[in-house]
Amino acid sequence: MKQLWSPWRSTYIDSFGDEEKNHDCFLCSASMPESNDPLVIAESEYTIVIMNRYPYNAGHILLSPKRHCPDTILLTDEEYLDLMLMTRTLQSVLNAVYSPHGFNIGMNLGEAGGAGVPGHLHVHIVPRWNGDTNFMSTISDAKVISSSMEKIVQELKAGYQSLLKNNLGDDIKSGTAL
Repeated sequence: MKQLWSPWRSTYIDSFGDEEKNHDCFLCSASMPESNDPLVIAESEYTIVIMNRYPYNAGHILLSPKRHCPDTILLTDEEYLDLMLMTRTLQSVLNAVYSPHGFNIGMNLGEAGGAGVPGHLHVHIVPRWNGDTNFMSTISDAKVISSSMEKIVQELKAGYQSLLKNNLGDDIKSGTAL
């Protein structure tokens, strides 16, 4: 039997319960103006976009309101609209940068709903490619991501800036770029 070493997974496993212990929210921390979190890809008035530290696929990102809020029902209309517009914008960025064949986009609200951070809602965007499920994920319960997280973050930041520079952001908000 061959072994696949992934020591970074132990950080994830060891982190369970840390938020309850520290009463700290990594999404709130990343949203702070003084934060220099290297995984932040983009932000708007009400939304922050951050690379998932434990991705299912290359380009797996999280979008979250800057305000600590557990449910969409509690968002203001402005926060909700901004979150949804940024979701659509970042889907366009992922399309431009990686040309995936599809996406999983969704939210897990509350602990019973599977939320890893039940106190702060967030949208997952997971780019998918035909055949991206193989023997590693099926048999070994492991996923191989062939790019470094730093490289992915830089590519997505550049893609986001390019989209804004080319005024596609306004086209996306109006629905004409889709």
